[in-house]
Amino acid sequence: MDNGSNKWNQVMIAAMAVPGIKVNRSSFLQEELSNRHIDQNTISLCIQENPVKHLDIAMLDAIAKACIKNHTIKVTSISAAVGIPGGFAMLGTLPADTAQYYYHVLKVAQKLAYIYGYPSLLDENGNLTDNAINVLTVFVGVMFGVSLANQTLSKMTKALAEQVVKRIPRMTLTKTVWYPIIKQIAKWLGIKVTKDSFAKGAAKVVPFLGAGLSGGLTYITFKPQANRLMKHLREDSMVFASVEYSAN
Repeated sequence: MDNGSNKWNQVMIAAMAVPGIKVNRSSFLQEELSNRHIDQNTISLCIQENPVKHLDIAMLDAIAKACIKNHTIKVTSISAAVGIPGGFAMLGTLPADTAQYYYHVLKVAQKLAYIYGYPSLLDENGNLTDNAINVLTVFVGVMFGVSLANQTLSKMTKALAEQVVKRIPRMTLTKTVWYPIIKQIAKWLGIKVTKDSFAKGAAKVVPFLGAGLSGGLTYITFKPQANRLMKHLREDSMVFASVEYSAN
């Protein structure tokens, strides 16, 4: 496997070790929808099936934008300079500020997916499997403007809706035509991670200005990237609206 794919795999493996990186779909939807004063019966239906079937798109957009705003503030905050304990920062695969950036990228990607109808990325034991990591790779690819990722995400969304899959780990992506494409996306992301790590390190060489430059670059990149994923998931979400779930 090439260096680009290896680099991205290192990032993803390390990311799984970061405390709080995994978003529990049920808990997330329960909290976010309760905050919007949605009745418990509707919340339960959104969790059992998907929010797209039971809430209007304006409500979903409002929740998504609030999540993006929250993570944008966190990713650019002064406290972020300390980095996130554990995970890829501890493994030394990335500088601390780059590590925390990808932490928030992966967190917001999971949340946006759940808002717009995606099933749980976690298995029954609360773990992110290789299958889920492949899906997250596609999400991040969309955020960073990889055209292959856009096409792949639309196909995955349609397939998930058709199969009425309630947990992504149960869908074997390695046996689909998308797998080689996902590896190409991983290669591109690995190259980008390497370049970004170098740029972050170079910025710190400038006394006093390094942190400000790094924070500014983070702010102007993170929000547009998250909005790009939101837009794509929103456009594809209507396939979940017609899904018929069994009583089981």
